[in-house]
Amino acid sequence: MNRAFRAVLRLFSAPRVNMRQDYEKVRRFQRHLAALPPSRYQTLDRQIVSEDGSHRIPVRVFQPKERRREDVLLFFHGGGWVTGDIESYTPACAAMADLTGCVVASVDYRLAPEHPFPAGLEDCRRVARLLLEDPGRAGIEDAGRIVLVGDSAGANLAAVVSLMLRDEGRRGASRQILLYPVAHWDHDPLTSPFASVREHGEGYRLTTTEVQDYFELYVPDAERRQDPMVAPLEAADHSGQPKSLVITAELDLLCDEGEAYARVLEQAGNTVRTHRVDGALHGFITLPRFSRPLREAYEEINRFLDEDSASDAEPRPEAGPRTSAPAPAPEPGSASEPDPASQPRGPA
Repeated sequence: MNRAFRAVLRLFSAPRVNMRQDYEKVRRFQRHLAALPPSRYQTLDRQIVSEDGSHRIPVRVFQPKERRREDVLLFFHGGGWVTGDIESYTPACAAMADLTGCVVASVDYRLAPEHPFPAGLEDCRRVARLLLEDPGRAGIEDAGRIVLVGDSAGANLAAVVSLMLRDEGRRGASRQILLYPVAHWDHDPLTSPFASVREHGEGYRLTTTEVQDYFELYVPDAERRQDPMVAPLEAADHSGQPKSLVITAELDLLCDEGEAYARVLEQAGNTVRTHRVDGALHGFITLPRFSRPLREAYEEINRFLDEDSASDAEPRPEAGPRTSAPAPAPEPGSASEPDPASQPRGPA
């Protein structure tokens, strides 16, 4: 990368807000950007009742312009568990639907600091469990066609949800796609075990200060940040996980930990593919469709989805129960679950 471009990146990465104080301003700004220019997307907004019945979890279902695959991509957005929502990620999810030819279901999980760990994780787990145990809710016949997808903090949530489903002895997804995931808890350049934190934590899109602010908002208790449900690299057992695609960005401070997570998955006997997008910054999944990093990432994603034969797409066998919790029954008469097959499509 030439010096001039590096200098421009440093300007954009310079701290302009205190995330711990200004996260609400950042949320509003993200929604404003997502709304411009105005576009029409084929979507369906639905809601899922939380496990304890205390609230509803919005889910926005995106229909591709041309459906080329039966897969449903269950998407958890990024934003450090603090920013991002289905509104700000609508352009990215619409692009994901069109570029893969898959239905995309985006989960609007609760955000910190109003709802710290494990609130957002519980919302993601709830939606994943319902769709995997009753894939008809997503308009498909078999749960093997549901793919967990997330970027950054959303990839962290996807990885953790997959570990939780295994530990509970429940049906898990057959595949997961993790885009530049947060996998570790330590992003201090002085103590982090990863070189990318020191090499790319100040001059690029995402800074170490920003990541540490996100952790403070998401998990206020510092000791809990090493919990495997926060930092999946800390899990004692990574076996029984879905076939995985891990995509990292070369100039991202999370690059090394994402690739480390791919290695521990592979060492535990899982099928894993890793792809690093050279010259890419953190968050490239939200770039315009013509951008090189985005196009390269979707080439890998489509190749990964195409690799699966009919037998690969069968639901992953349930792990031996680690708890005896029964599968939840659907809410009586619930009309609040995503069911794109039975609902008319219309512009958002």
